[in-house]
Amino acid sequence: MANPDGEPEADIDASLFQDPADFYPPTPPPTTQSYTTLAGATITLHLVGHSPLEAHHLWNGARVVASHFEAQPHLVQHRTVLELGAGAGLPSIVAATLGARKVVVTDYPDNDLVENMWRNVRGCELIPGVKDEGKENDHEEGLNIVVDGFVWGADPGRLLGYLPAEERGRGFDVLVLADLLFRHSEHGNMLRTIEQTLKKSRASKAFVVFTSYRPWLQHKDLAFFDLARERGFVVEKVLEKKMDRPLFERDPGDVEVLKTVTGWVLSWPEEACEVRRDNDKDREEL
Repeated sequence: MANPDGEPEADIDASLFQDPADFYPPTPPPTTQSYTTLAGATITLHLVGHSPLEAHHLWNGARVVASHFEAQPHLVQHRTVLELGAGAGLPSIVAATLGARKVVVTDYPDNDLVENMWRNVRGCELIPGVKDEGKENDHEEGLNIVVDGFVWGADPGRLLGYLPAEERGRGFDVLVLADLLFRHSEHGNMLRTIEQTLKKSRASKAFVVFTSYRPWLQHKDLAFFDLARERGFVVEKVLEKKMDRPLFERDPGDVEVLKTVTGWVLSWPEEACEVRRDNDKDREEL
């Protein structure tokens, strides 16, 4: 290569422009967490390495709603369940072990995240069918649980397609949203998905369980329920649990708020369910 004067230049060492090997902090490696069932069994959960989607944590909300299902297994037994923003998928896995009819575990459609959720499902021998012989690569076909990527507010047709044939036009019996409300800008999309996927039945419930990890913004977390009421949902607080310590012990703010997990249920009003029953009756008559 010549310089502007036509004289050849010395070879340039390209390594001069490379960042030192330790210039950027390393990506934290994947980790594992465990959950002990009421019966004393251990569920091991793999977590992805650091994720901008916050999927590298096992959130208290997930632990609490999983325990809530264990204490009242009728909430999910023989029912269809959809989890949004599942991360490691603990509530979904517990629902599957308790005999849910069908469980659909979802989070953002990132390949590593989706495969990690599958890893947790395939590794849980408490789920019926996981220990089946001769199905090392495709044994999920015999399971009552499936994993998929999904963006809140998007067309839920693919998710509804996992339902048993007779349920596909109706929606899921149970929805789970564990520790998602800190994403304030996504409240509208979350509610849109609830509207589109929650079966219009008085027995259907969307469980929204969370901690205000930024106590000074708790009012913005709770604004989700105001918006839900505006959209016609019935909102009821169903549980409150105080953890031994905050999930993130160095977080600023009121420690009591940081230790508190609350659970709420969104359900359809009676009149919405009546409309659904009338529509079903009309289809039967046709």
